Amino acid sequence: MSDPYRTLGTGYAEQRRPDPRLAAIIDDALGDARTVVNVGAGTGSYEPVDRAVLAVEPSPVMIAQRRPGSASVVRAVAERLPFAEGSFDAGLAVLTVHHWTDPARGLAELRRVSRRQVVVTWDPAVISRFWLVADYLPEIADAERGLATCEFISRELAPARVTALPVPHDCTDGFLAAYWNRPHAYLDPAVRASISSLAKLDPVRVDEAMRRLRADLDSGAWQERHGSPDATGTADVGYRLVSTP
Repeated sequence: MSDPYRTLGTGYAEQRRPDPRLAAIIDDALGDARTVVNVGAGTGSYEPVDRAVLAVEPSPVMIAQRRPGSASVVRAVAERLPFAEGSFDAGLAVLTVHHWTDPARGLAELRRVSRRQVVVTWDPAVISRFWLVADYLPEIADAERGLATCEFISRELAPARVTALPVPHDCTDGFLAAYWNRPHAYLDPAVRASISSLAKLDPVRVDEAMRRLRADLDSGAWQERHGSPDATGTADVGYRLVSTP
């Protein structure tokens, strides 16, 4: 099986540390589930510690970065889960559906093997308005136009509800819009390397965008458009939780 994280995943565990506030929301959505399959598990972020969890991950690069004591992991893909129907109380998929080659089939498999599903994803329309995308790297929005939308995921898992996941100002999980109020973070190559939307772009184009961002921060142009960096609170920058009863 192909492994997109052979080049994208190095250092992922250090930059993508689960945020406890988001973890609490995800854990609440799992309800009374005692057994959980975490599909596209990566390094193990957001795997609950008080439930029986089995991880599914295709990338050996990601598997190698799972911490000692993490849940057992099976190397497989979402579209072909090696489990019997109804094997788990809940199926979990966190920021992974966009990597699946066939989202409809993967979601059908998630539904087949679990009685409840919890999927963390994002709304491409909202992300496209995020300042990093809108002002500096619109290529991200172009690349994401074909991704599975929240509406598509909720329709495939129906009946399902979609709720916003507000991102804290000091979010520890370095996904694309995690640094919404910490613009200097995007200037760090290590930060960018663990964000697949950035790591997959033409590096020359990204370097050019980062030079413009640095110049705007130095001149105050960024602040004029977006306010003071390091503002506290939360922001809706497009992340969504799709859950079934």
